[in-house]
Amino acid sequence: MKPLIHELLADPLSGEQIEWHSMAIIDREAPPHKFTPEQWPVVRRMVHTTADFSLLDLVRFSPDAINAACHALGAGVPIYADSNMIRAGISKARLQRVCPNYKAESILCHVADADVADQARQSSLPRSLFAVRKAAANLQGGIAVFGNAPVALLELNRLIQETGLKPALVIGMPVGFVHVVESKQELMDMGVPYITIEGRRGGSPLAVSVVHALCELALRS
Repeated sequence: MKPLIHELLADPLSGEQIEWHSMAIIDREAPPHKFTPEQWPVVRRMVHTTADFSLLDLVRFSPDAINAACHALGAGVPIYADSNMIRAGISKARLQRVCPNYKAESILCHVADADVADQARQSSLPRSLFAVRKAAANLQGGIAVFGNAPVALLELNRLIQETGLKPALVIGMPVGFVHVVESKQELMDMGVPYITIEGRRGGSPLAVSVVHALCELALRS
């Protein structure tokens, strides 16, 4: 048997073409859903990332999430990531097409900072909690992206409730088993724009996919 790659070599498809065909397949095969035309590109990008249509039952948007996201990205607000995987995964080129002021320093992640690690050791609490506290000034009017740590999202929820912190958007997709479900449920009661996934599922690739989808929407707005 000839390796299957020979079919692609004989009839080349670029990465962009493969993505286009993938999105067309998703549109064609997606089960009925109630997402708005503005929300669907975000959900479709998440399905593209996971090849999993069951996400359609789990993704939740606040009513103002898309408008808030497009406005914030257009203004070039800071983006806080709860993992370096998210910070590395967010495309600077996509951000700069929306707002030329974006640069690498616009995406913040403090989880590996030495002072954050020291505070975590002294308190026996996760670094992600202190990383959010350190980022609080940039979270006012900024975009917060969580794809890893439910403790980080819980701390942001506390800051929103107790200090009046108002992020422009929270992408709340921590993954795991301890406090994951509760952190997302709490987020949905905070009164700030959000995009989240109910249940234990989530992860950095999904969180990044949402940012990229929002960039495309912001370009059209």
